[in-house]
Amino acid sequence: MKTVLVPVDFSTTTARVGEAARTLAQLIGGRLVFLHVVQPPPVMMNEYYAFDPAQLAAAVVAGEKYADRKLAELGRQYPNAEPQAQTTRATGEPVPTILAQAEAAQADYIVMGSHGHGAFYDLIVGSTTQGVLKKAHCPVLIIPSPPSKSGKK
Repeated sequence: MKTVLVPVDFSTTTARVGEAARTLAQLIGGRLVFLHVVQPPPVMMNEYYAFDPAQLAAAVVAGEKYADRKLAELGRQYPNAEPQAQTTRATGEPVPTILAQAEAAQADYIVMGSHGHGAFYDLIVGSTTQGVLKKAHCPVLIIPSPPSKSGKK
């Protein structure tokens, strides 16, 4: 059975990504695997402030609990998926984690969203979608974010 990996970030694009992935899975007789990657907060230290490791661990645990709750909600939105949609959560840097999950799940396709940030944002922060697109070993379907109410992106 073919596998459609669906990395989600619970943004406004998630619903569109889920619907596109479900349509693709139905067309190919595949299964849906929703993935959320919890990215640990960056640790910054200088001579004035050192981040407490317990605070870092608590932030990661809170992010994981939130992700588990949101993934469960997302899974319930696809009760008629055949077979039932799976959900998984991982912790780490998004691009390598998504690629590792794609390999582990033997994904035939990856369906993910694009937020349409500007070039400056992508230069400074980087683009998860771009990173996955460049390094994936399977086809990647990019779903644009919904248009804003003002009609501008």
